[in-house]
Amino acid sequence: MKSLITTSQLTRPALEALIERAIRVAEGGDQDAVALAGAAVATLFFEPSTRTRLSFELAARRLGADVVSFDLAGSSASKGESERDTVLTLAAMGPQILVVRHSTGGFPDQVEEWTGRAVVNGGDGSREHPTQALLDAVTLVRSLGRIDGLTMAIVGDVAHSRVAGSLMRVMPTLGAELVLAGPRHFLPDHHEFSVAGDLDEVVAAADVIYLLRVQRERGASEGKGYHRSWGLDARRAAAMRPHAVIMHPGPINRGVEISDEAADGPRSLILDQVANGVPTRMAVLATIAESLS
Repeated sequence: MKSLITTSQLTRPALEALIERAIRVAEGGDQDAVALAGAAVATLFFEPSTRTRLSFELAARRLGADVVSFDLAGSSASKGESERDTVLTLAAMGPQILVVRHSTGGFPDQVEEWTGRAVVNGGDGSREHPTQALLDAVTLVRSLGRIDGLTMAIVGDVAHSRVAGSLMRVMPTLGAELVLAGPRHFLPDHHEFSVAGDLDEVVAAADVIYLLRVQRERGASEGKGYHRSWGLDARRAAAMRPHAVIMHPGPINRGVEISDEAADGPRSLILDQVANGVPTRMAVLATIAESLS
């Protein structure tokens, strides 16, 4: 695996290998500790990020790499430099791997074409966020022991969510059944999954309730009463199956898609998802490093 730009490139064996590797790292395996010794990783984030950027940078450092961070606000791009020139300038500094986030779908593909370097997609527009779906898979395997046979309900702004874009490829490949739920204008026009018109119906049947933030930066608006109709509150959480869990890629909007009680309750895996981000991204970077050696 030279790059990771879309989850469509990952077969089930490839996904399972990355998940197993991430779990080994998370549980104390140190075989990858110097996988990137002497190398450099650049994070090119043209959009704001906390979890993804910091976890990639920490993952790279734990693998022995130097990290070059691109700050849009303080860069020459703020002075009018083109994005292509910015990318080529950073690539000329010699990083072996570029981690890219951008508001335009397909931008990581352009970066790979411009530079010829290994590229990891840190989120592109409404298209995909591959490592988020991978860390979610790691979280489920560590928490429930499996993904095959689970029913996952993806609730909320599916149409605008790059996380959903990756989940809708990764989870079925690993054997999960997906159900989409939310206001009609939040659901994609074309998909192959079941649709639930009522959140109470979903929480009674799913093994995983995966909540999505309303993507206001991409023009979405939840309208009045969203939490009442589609928010996961304490009452709905109590109606979930005994083993069922709650997930959210963050940042969470309390009182919109989820209540305090649900977000902080015993069913919530939200902080587990954050914790699994570093070992998952270590697994991805180490796997790419092997293809470069």
